Amino acid sequence: MPGTEKKEGEASLLWFETSDSVCSAHKFEPDGRLSVVIVDDSRPFYQRVVGSFMNKFFPSGYPYSVNEGYLRYTQFRALQHVTSAALSVLSTQSLLFAAGLRPTPAQATAVSWILKDGMQHVGKLICSNWGARMDSEPKRWRLLADALYDIGIGLEVLSPLCPHLFLEMAGLGNFAKGMAVVAARATRLPIYSSFAKEGNLSDLFAKGEAFSTLFNVIGIGVGIQLASTICASMQGKFVAGPLLSIIHLYSVSEEMRATPINTLNPRRTAMVVDDFLKAGVVSSPSDLRYRENLLFNLQLKEDTGNVRVGKAVHKAIKPSRLLELKQVFHDEKFLLNLGNKCIDMVLEQDASGEDALRGWLVAAYAAQLVSSSRHELSASVLHEAYEKMNGVFPIFLKELQNKGWYTDRFLDGTGSRFAL
Repeated sequence: MPGTEKKEGEASLLWFETSDSVCSAHKFEPDGRLSVVIVDDSRPFYQRVVGSFMNKFFPSGYPYSVNEGYLRYTQFRALQHVTSAALSVLSTQSLLFAAGLRPTPAQATAVSWILKDGMQHVGKLICSNWGARMDSEPKRWRLLADALYDIGIGLEVLSPLCPHLFLEMAGLGNFAKGMAVVAARATRLPIYSSFAKEGNLSDLFAKGEAFSTLFNVIGIGVGIQLASTICASMQGKFVAGPLLSIIHLYSVSEEMRATPINTLNPRRTAMVVDDFLKAGVVSSPSDLRYRENLLFNLQLKEDTGNVRVGKAVHKAIKPSRLLELKQVFHDEKFLLNLGNKCIDMVLEQDASGEDALRGWLVAAYAAQLVSSSRHELSASVLHEAYEKMNGVFPIFLKELQNKGWYTDRFLDGTGSRFAL
């Protein structure tokens, strides 16, 4: 526990605090700013170095100011940046070899900034059209971004094998990397937001970027060393390149698995509802993070109604049934209709995460009723399921919010919505 000693006569202006063998003087300046000066630090040298590193590269108040999983995310992020920076140096060296030059590793590092133009901008423009999908699935798109980056690097590394196709190889490589840059930047904020715990998003973002810069510099150093030794020949690149890429993608996948995304999308909503119906518990973002499939969009769950979100209203519901369904859910911002082996849910334009949760629970209860009675999804079945949902929803919603879920928005990617 920190010890506090207040100076007599200036109790409200100056005081001393002692915590973990560090004594510091705290003082309010006339303009209201708080100044802190370390008076005595009796910690061993290595502890002071570690403490200085933590203060520089981790958010203030760590570990209490971030959500669970941040340390594991950060550890693999360091490995990711080291390997990606090293790969970048090797690819640039290969490009210059393919162009007929024989650069030193230092020259390869300098010229790498110039080779980011051209086709890379085209890739950025194309990838920018998928921003809504990145909001819905930031972890998957972050992994895809690094896979695209490694593909681009791979094309550049292979370019010396076909120097007559230098422009094509370099252009395609930069095209893939351009898409990777947009996807990585677009998903950065949702990922940082999932770790922010005390309104400290700016601090977390700043420290995270400083951490990335540090390990990028280390990675460039590793790349220069490899380019000067093992990877001076193409044979060496064929060994080191795939190995670095495997480590790089593994690190990103572990980062994303450690990230507790707390926004609702179709897949996470299906998992939450499934746990609630089967076990009567509401899972937190941390509970679901290792269960999310980062490669495939497996959102349909039979026990929760096989709900499919985002289909256009004219494709999901026949015009003859639209009025009937609207009467069943006259106060709601969703419509449900039995499709081909699934239940289509169509949301109104301004529907929130709470509206989607209500619709999902109705679909799940309706699926249970249809399964037990072998009846079709009629208006009476939907009405009964709707009443069951209303009975449990207040408790369900409160528990969701207590577990850290944001229920004000439902991120369904590019799904269609309707307005009446």
